[in-house]
Amino acid sequence: MSHAAPLDTRPAGEDDRPEGRSARKRRAIVEAAAELFLGHGYQGTSMDEIAALAAVSKQTVYKNFSDKEQLFSDIVLGAAARADEFIQAVPRVLAGTDDLRGGLQALARQYLATVMQPRLLQLRRLIISEAGRFPDLARTYYQRVPERVMDALATQLGELAGRGLLRVGDPDVAASHLAFLILGLPLDRAMFLGTGHGLSAAELDRRADDAVDVFLAAYGRP
Repeated sequence: MSHAAPLDTRPAGEDDRPEGRSARKRRAIVEAAAELFLGHGYQGTSMDEIAALAAVSKQTVYKNFSDKEQLFSDIVLGAAARADEFIQAVPRVLAGTDDLRGGLQALARQYLATVMQPRLLQLRRLIISEAGRFPDLARTYYQRVPERVMDALATQLGELAGRGLLRVGDPDVAASHLAFLILGLPLDRAMFLGTGHGLSAAELDRRADDAVDVFLAAYGRP
């Protein structure tokens, strides 16, 4: 089986930490499980297959993870931790900016490019497909990723309104409008069509810029 680019499930800030032998085996297990879960689904993946792909014994897999459910949960929540990078970027892009349109466009492009990464799209589809089996896990992922992103957007839009750059009555509503304008159609296409959604990087950038223009038409100062 050929290996696709691994899904990065490490908590933000741990990318360059040295690993011992046990940690390397654990990472191999997580990466193998992520590839199999994304390719074959939760039910279509066995612990035997994970051990074989990770090149470790089945005993080693169970030494690190009590069962398949814990392994799946760790992968989902590990990926959720990566949302911190985008959340931290929101104030860096918008705070103190004098170029409102340019700042919002840069943020919109980054937002769309982040969400539309093929492996993250696969993970999103997998979480949705298994939400009935793991409702608490799906809820936790939602709270840690989409909900926190919306909170970060609302905070920054409120601050821009406080500086007189936007006309925002309710920052939460404004954030939801901006997010839907940016993600609505591209994410919908990706959820149904997968990697064959047909939107190039240039097309995604154009859609991000157009979304900002529509948002500013509604919320910008004359």
